[in-house]
Amino acid sequence: MQNSLNLEGVEQQALKEYTEKAYLDYSMYVILDRALPQIGDGLKPVQRRIIYSMSELGLSASSKPKKSARTVGDVIGKFHPHGDSACYEAMVLMAQNFSYRYTVVDGQGNWGSTDDPKSFAAMRYTESRLTPYAKSLLQELGQGTVDWVPNFDGTMTEPVVLPARLPNLLLNGTTGIAVGMSTDVPPHNLREVASALVHLLDNPKATVAQLMKHIKGPDYPTGGELVSPASEIREMYSTGSGTLRLRASYKIENGDIIVTSLPHQISGSKILEQIAAQMRNKKLPQVDDLRDESDHEDPTRLVISKKRGVDVDQLMSHLFSTTSLERTARVNMNIIGLNGRPRSFSLLDILKEWLTFRKNTVKKRLSHRLQIVDDRLHILDGLLVAYLNIDEVIAIIREEDEPKPVLMKRFKLSDPQAEAILNLRLRNLAKLEEMKIRGEQDELSAERDILQKTLNSAARLKTLIKKEILEDAEAYGDERRTRIVERDAAQALDETQLVASEPVTVVLSQAGYARAAKGHEIDPTTLSYRSGDSFLAAAQGRSNQLAMFIDSTGRVYSVIAGTLPSARGQGEPLSSRFKPPDGAAFCGTMIGAAEQKYLLASDAGYGFIATLSDLVSRNKAGKAILRVPPGGKAVVPAAVPPETECLIAAVSSIGRLLLFELEELPELAKGKGNKLINIPGKKYQGGEETMVAAAVVPEDGSLQVYTGTRMMTIKWDDLDDYYGDRALRGSLLPKGWRKVERLVGVE
Repeated sequence: MQNSLNLEGVEQQALKEYTEKAYLDYSMYVILDRALPQIGDGLKPVQRRIIYSMSELGLSASSKPKKSARTVGDVIGKFHPHGDSACYEAMVLMAQNFSYRYTVVDGQGNWGSTDDPKSFAAMRYTESRLTPYAKSLLQELGQGTVDWVPNFDGTMTEPVVLPARLPNLLLNGTTGIAVGMSTDVPPHNLREVASALVHLLDNPKATVAQLMKHIKGPDYPTGGELVSPASEIREMYSTGSGTLRLRASYKIENGDIIVTSLPHQISGSKILEQIAAQMRNKKLPQVDDLRDESDHEDPTRLVISKKRGVDVDQLMSHLFSTTSLERTARVNMNIIGLNGRPRSFSLLDILKEWLTFRKNTVKKRLSHRLQIVDDRLHILDGLLVAYLNIDEVIAIIREEDEPKPVLMKRFKLSDPQAEAILNLRLRNLAKLEEMKIRGEQDELSAERDILQKTLNSAARLKTLIKKEILEDAEAYGDERRTRIVERDAAQALDETQLVASEPVTVVLSQAGYARAAKGHEIDPTTLSYRSGDSFLAAAQGRSNQLAMFIDSTGRVYSVIAGTLPSARGQGEPLSSRFKPPDGAAFCGTMIGAAEQKYLLASDAGYGFIATLSDLVSRNKAGKAILRVPPGGKAVVPAAVPPETECLIAAVSSIGRLLLFELEELPELAKGKGNKLINIPGKKYQGGEETMVAAAVVPEDGSLQVYTGTRMMTIKWDDLDDYYGDRALRGSLLPKGWRKVERLVGVE
């Protein structure tokens, strides 16, 4: 027998509707009760509860600090039923003067450092109290200024918002990630914000541009420079979102660069690691040494020792571009407004909304005080009646069983007045008390008049708010820390400037292994090679120049010569750095200044003169330069000496040598080129002869012919035997020298 499920009295709901509602409820909780700040006090719930708990514990700026664990215990036990570590981290953040522009918590002990903000000690070791600035958030708390709600278990109440006398949201900024939205409000200078508020009170129709005459831009606790253009800052304030460029500031001291302040949330140790990594990789030859001389007096003092003659501005521009000495900060001012809804605010919106909050708070405070004054004056009126009729009052109290109603009827008193008379002490029946009561009445009456006039006059209320803002600005304000300087975007140095300029010889082996030997005096044929490998080509240049390699298909690849392994080893395969076509082999190397010219040729006997600047390729797949026929390959390139009359030498595989004038070859950026020497056969089909080598011989120079381990030198005067027009067959070399492996032209 099957049991039927009884659904009577059970609400049924579609899964889609239930999940939508559940996720929406969760989203609204995260947005309103965790991640986003209220515009009134600029605090998230956990921050507000920490500050309120500390005030309830009597931890004012003038009191003795207590263990942080006690505060955290109070917060999570009474108001915030969440994790103690998250609560303590929120507390730590409000105590770090490099995280908060105007700290709210005064911490004693290890509260972290700029190098490692998370290195703070456990809450059982640290002590804390509130800072003087916290008074601006709490000063008016007990004056009827805010609403109170039950805590999570309903045993006590907590404030919905703190009655901030200053726009804490703008002063300290905030960050938070909610569901579907996030907030990033940068911190600002108190004096500038106060000045803008006063201007807005006097000019309710002020624009963002006018407010920016007072608020120049964000003011971060770690100083540094804000280098964004003024137009971008204005756009950010107008729309409530944007990005800012923050940069470290530095000075020159005894030839060294001293970094004195860093962008917000950037540590000095991270900067030193980034610079040291470039130095280890030999990409920063301009820097000699790094030191961190930061101490208690100079929290940020990073010393960069540069080499003599190095351009400081150029070096720093490179470091700004390649390290965290410059960073971008996102601005996204999503805030919970007075209506309890989150939205994006512009600077003008924030100031206007906060002034509305402040006006309402001041009105509540004045109304609360007015009620207290009225109640006290009412009591004083009753006491004065008692003093004027003291004997009769005493008689009634002595004779009547229930004197209170009799007093109320006889002297037309209210219940509170009669209660106050009955609570009088005998010592207060002295004659002087009547004078004190009249004096207090006069004072309170004058105060009541002022309160009523202020509440009934928008101008008086505005004047009072301005006065209080300026008083707090004077009490807690300070000078701007972040300099606003519009600067050009940082430019990284060219890769060739990041390697020391030293003479090197780039050596390429038959198997495609490359290395860079220091100096130009080295004989590459005497170097050690892998088993079965041998020397193929070499080129002389400097370590900060591009070394270029050509493969058998005519593609050219480039790399900084200084990054190649040294000649102490046997080199590294170029195939690990580049991606040549399948089956391609490396055939030669080139190096020199951008204007240096080289002879490029294929074994089909065609070639042209190329300039190195046209051959540069940052692509691992190289750049197609020399058009090589199918089945052919490129020969070793030859450098062309500048401003010198030269001859081109080309030799075939059967020993035919031809020399002709350099001017007969065209200068091309890429292509097949012109015929150097006549090679019979139709593109290697059935023909065995190829061009094996080409060289450039400077005027009055000589030509070296290598075959096997032997070398023959043909002097300038003897070259006439092989001289002719371009594209001829050439003349045979002497017997025994016709298996040529390479040609070298020397001065």
